[in-house]
Order: sequence, then C-alpha cells, then structure tokens
Amino acid sequence: MDLDLSESEVAFRDEARAWLAANVPAEPLPSMDTAEGWRLHQEWEARLAADRWSVVSWPRDYHGREASLVEWVIFEEEYYRAGAPGRVSQNGIFLLAPIIFEHGTKEQQDRYLPSMATGEKVWAQCWSEPEAGSDLASLKSTARRDDARGGWVLNGQKTWSSRATYAHWGFGLFRSDPEAARHHGLTYFLFPMDADGITVRPIAQLDGEAGFAEVFFDEVFVPDADVLGAPGDGWRVAMSTAGNERGLSLRSPGRFCAAVDRLVELYRERPDTRVSDRVVDAWLKAEAYRLYTWGTVTRLADGGEMGAAGSVNKVWWSELDIALHETALDLLGPEAEVESRWLDGYTFALSGPIYAGTNEIQRNIIAERILGLPREPKGAQR
Repeated sequence: MDLDLSESEVAFRDEARAWLAANVPAEPLPSMDTAEGWRLHQEWEARLAADRWSVVSWPRDYHGREASLVEWVIFEEEYYRAGAPGRVSQNGIFLLAPIIFEHGTKEQQDRYLPSMATGEKVWAQCWSEPEAGSDLASLKSTARRDDARGGWVLNGQKTWSSRATYAHWGFGLFRSDPEAARHHGLTYFLFPMDADGITVRPIAQLDGEAGFAEVFFDEVFVPDADVLGAPGDGWRVAMSTAGNERGLSLRSPGRFCAAVDRLVELYRERPDTRVSDRVVDAWLKAEAYRLYTWGTVTRLADGGEMGAAGSVNKVWWSELDIALHETALDLLGPEAEVESRWLDGYTFALSGPIYAGTNEIQRNIIAERILGLPREPKGAQR
C-alpha cells in the first residue's frame, strides 16, 4: 500500500480543496428530511454537478471527471473535512449507479445517470418489507408478467424506504417467480414514485421529520425497459448493490476522520480524563479504517474484488460511529440535549448497525465466508 500521492493526485486534491473552500455553505443546510432542506440539498447537488464534483469517478458524458478510485477517496476526504452538506442523492450515485454501470443497458445509463448526477432526480431505496429486512430473500412483494403491455405488474409493500418521502424514482426487488427457491425468481425494478398505483406514506421519526416512508404497490405497471438486469436475476444484481453499500461507497473514511477531528477539538475545549481513553480509541479506529480503506483501494486497483470484506467494513464503521458520538455527548454533559449537530449525529448513528444488513447478519457472513467457520445446524440446542 503506497500512501504517497502522485503529482496529478496532489493537484486533484488541491483543486478539490479550493473549490470546496469557495463553495461550501457557511451555515449547515436544514435537514434534507424536510421539504425546504430537500430543495436546498438538491440545489447543492446541482452546484456540485455544474463543476463536475458530484460524481468525480463517472465518465464525462455523465457529468464526471473520470477520476481514479484513489482520487475518489481523496475527494471524499476533502469533502468531509470541508464540512460539506450531506448527499441527498447518495442512494442513486453511491448505491444504484454502480449497478447501472455494471448491469444496465446503454439506454438505461443514458436515461438515468445524467439527472442522477445533477440531483434533478433523487432515488429511493425500496428494499425492506414488513417481514423482510436483513433476510431480504424472504420478501413477498410480487411482479406478474404482462405480455400484452410488454412489462410487469407490481404488488406489495416496502417499508423504511430511505428518501422515499420526496424521491422521484425508486429501486427494489420483487418476486417474479413464486415457484422458485428463495434467492431465485427475483427481479430488480426501477420505477417512478408517482406512478399510478404507488402510495407513499411518510414515517415520522422521533424528531418529527420523515426521512423514510412506507411504499405501497397496487397493480403498478413497469415496462421491460425499467428492469435492471435479467428477469429472475435480481438477487445477483441486488448483492452488487449491497456490496457497494457495505463497502467503500456509502461510508467513506473521510466522514469518520472529520467527526473524530471535531471530537478531539471538543476534548481540547473541555478536557475530561474520564473519557480521554475513549477519545484516543475513536481516533485510532478512524485512522485504522482510513488505512484499511486505502489498502482496499490498492487491492481493487490491482483487479481485486471487495467480496465479503464489505461486511467487515460495515461492522467497523457502524460501531465506530456510535462510539465516537457517545463520547462527544458525554463530554458535553447536559449541553448535549441542545447541541444539535452531535445529537443528530448520534441518533442517526444508532441506525448504522441495522441498515445495509444488520451487524448480526454481517458477523455471520464474516464467520462463514472469511473465517471459514461452520454454520450452526438447524435445530441445534444452545
């Protein structure tokens, strides 16, 4: 692993740093889980895209810079260091777009990616169901073939769908062959959230904001042009999405390094020996994650794959996120109740061990696929 940047990478970093310094809003934007915050975050995405900073690794035809994986990580570090706004388009640009590049047709790439990059169209992740969360293969929503119209008819319910309250498009899995085994007979669909038969019911969080929603499908027609990958091959396509979510794309190390820098600064302002070891531990773990990510980048650049290592990433960053925010709240004491940035960060961090596959499931994956441990026999007594 070589941490020395080339001249071109240093130039890329300096350009990104200068642009962010000149363009990041002086005050944090309102929550993107509100109508006003959503609008302002969309405007921020458009500003990023105008100067090709929205999706730096994408082709130029899709508003990108064709940046290398190394340059992408550099940009993410600079982005979080600058305190830039959260990415309202993250479901699309970080989770769905890599799958469209891998499994989508050229027509789908041309149709979906440009408006995704600019923030004009924001995507909702419609995966989980009332009885299918981490065990996604147990989903019950259905897709029925409609040959006369050249497409499919969707029925069922999705829940805890991120960004669905305000999103323009959604993506999700539906069971297209009810006779197939659990991980077979699933198809990956893309659909406009205002399609006939779709009902979106926002889910209010503790703060009253609706960052998630239930989505109901009642005889929703989706043409063949909006199927991603081959019919019945949805599980393989979905696992590509999950790998991106658990691995590099959704939680780059820059996010945690920036948060830890703020934690260290907070400790300097109000030192407390009762939490000093926890502050050091958070800094060490954030730096370890950063170095691990650079090692992963090196491996991927040499032709390797993420594989089950994405589960290690997911467990590490989700538990680090909670620990560093808990430490900050303990430093703040009673003031934590009115210090919105740390408190909001903490409440969001609590969801980390759940989304993108619960950490319990990720530990099973690590045990079986990395450590080679046997599965517990069904019906075994504990």
